Amino acid sequence: MAKISIDINKGTLKKDSFIVGIDLGTTNSLVAYCNPAGGEPIALSQNNATIVPSIVYFDENNLPVVGEKAKDNLTLTPERTIYSVKRLLGRSFSDIHARQQKLHYKIIEGDTEDLVKIKVGNKFYSPIDLSAIILRELKQRAEKVLNAEVSKAVITVPAYFNDSQRQATRDAGKMAGLDVLRIVNEPTAASLAYGIGLDKSENKTVAVYDLGGGTFDVSILRIEEGVFEVLSTHGDTFLGGDDFDQELVSFWLKQLGIGKEKFLANVKSAQHLRLLAEKAKKTLSSSEFFAEYIKTEFYSGELRISKDDFEKLISPIIARTISSCQQAVKDAGISIKEIDEVIMVGGSTRVPSVVRAVKAFFEKKELNNSFNPDEVVALGAAIEADVLSGNRKDILLLDVTPLSLGIETLGGLMDFLINRNSKVPCKATRQYTTSKDGQTGIYINIYQGEREMVSNNRKLGEFELKGIPSMPAGLPKLEVTFLLDADGILTVDAIELRSGVKQEIRIKPAYGLTDNQVENMLLESMKNATTDMEVRMMVETKTEAEQLISTTERFMEKNKSILKTTEIEGTLLLINELKSSLNLADRNLILSNIEKLNDFSRPYAERLMDSAVSQSLKGNKIV
Repeated sequence: MAKISIDINKGTLKKDSFIVGIDLGTTNSLVAYCNPAGGEPIALSQNNATIVPSIVYFDENNLPVVGEKAKDNLTLTPERTIYSVKRLLGRSFSDIHARQQKLHYKIIEGDTEDLVKIKVGNKFYSPIDLSAIILRELKQRAEKVLNAEVSKAVITVPAYFNDSQRQATRDAGKMAGLDVLRIVNEPTAASLAYGIGLDKSENKTVAVYDLGGGTFDVSILRIEEGVFEVLSTHGDTFLGGDDFDQELVSFWLKQLGIGKEKFLANVKSAQHLRLLAEKAKKTLSSSEFFAEYIKTEFYSGELRISKDDFEKLISPIIARTISSCQQAVKDAGISIKEIDEVIMVGGSTRVPSVVRAVKAFFEKKELNNSFNPDEVVALGAAIEADVLSGNRKDILLLDVTPLSLGIETLGGLMDFLINRNSKVPCKATRQYTTSKDGQTGIYINIYQGEREMVSNNRKLGEFELKGIPSMPAGLPKLEVTFLLDADGILTVDAIELRSGVKQEIRIKPAYGLTDNQVENMLLESMKNATTDMEVRMMVETKTEAEQLISTTERFMEKNKSILKTTEIEGTLLLINELKSSLNLADRNLILSNIEKLNDFSRPYAERLMDSAVSQSLKGNKIV
């Protein structure tokens, strides 16, 4: 018998549950679904508006209001109105502390699990709490329009979101009452919305330039026979149209001779000026000049700016996006000539100087911006939701992970298990052993980044594999497996194969990395590639030397009664020489001393081994 859902509140029968696609944006959010009849994606509209401003206002009773009504309170009660919360997702207090002057609400340091906290009145909210409130509003709007239950969703994120930010997005979805079936990269969703790849005979390479309100990324995709393969991705999770607005605000403050401290001290006036900057940005996309009279506590009069001045202000920001485009093309291993099409995504791509810069970089290729750039990502998410619901079987998404993943090994080295731009989902397994006799526990530290030393990378988490039986160094066989799911979220398990001791951990966000470190990881890895490799080789050589010293000393202690005096004295002399060379930054000297010690000890080690084998075979017949 088929089950029918009933809306207890209304007392009416409800249709089957829908799976929706959600674009959770920095500035605006929206929800879309695929029409069951024709399969085309539709952005859900309420009161003739598909866009929901990503703003939360808390009234006097601490009840949240989301969207346009919340936006009205930005200048009335800015201390109770939260915007641009996506920029805080998956970040610690140290990540955003330097940028706090750009936000007009109280941000304080929270505990590790909840990241930062936003104070509203006498209550505290994490970015995940606030994102969940926005998602809950989108869920309720969708249910009202569709007259159906909405319990499952595909949510999009910037391609360059790291593990912490993706996990935070998924957690926000759960808190909103949504089963998040998939986290999809925004550029991939956008290409789906344009219908690229729906024709199985279509083979092309596409660049997706996605400049939103708070984030930017670019992806290079190859589409062949309905398979969407992401070749590379690059971006900046703290760059977008909000930064254009900030440049305008700074321009006017300088023009008015008003210092930032005075500006920030009056939150209402500051918020008023920020909204005016947003209005000017939109006006200058189609006009040569903007001017408007304002009246605030620190200024009354006309504020103006020309299109030329505006474009000069934002030119350095646009240049940063073009640098990302250069890196993405390089990482994809292709030339610009091989790119067939450039898709423009995000409201900030309406700015004419952005369009000109992108067109110039991609060698005057025609830009595809026929869809509403604010809606295109949500429409693509709805198509992926349709795929996951089983209605569409002609599309396969192969996304990539933006940064490499690995574990710490002896000497603080990074052992890479999954390299950046690997297709997800993916799995990697590697075996390790112990470095000391009798180890019954091993710490496994997991890192994300491109540098050879873990100290230069981002720590994701750690766990200890306990209960390993006491064995000599090198005997335990420790197998570590990384499983990166389709959302780009990592699970790690470790098993000691001889004893069967096993442990698994789903990586939770580990915070404390500065925004500058995250966004420059790839740049730093390229800049320091030669130095890093030299450091790695030195560390590996020192580790080899230390292990040889330890092994040789144990061997001598165990067999000193049957070693010759000359052998003992000669070995001790060479060990001391090797120990002394460890303090010098001369890898060749260390390698030379390793070779000397090995050459000197090999004859008596082989003699003792032959003797031991001979003793064990005495009286035994070999048949």
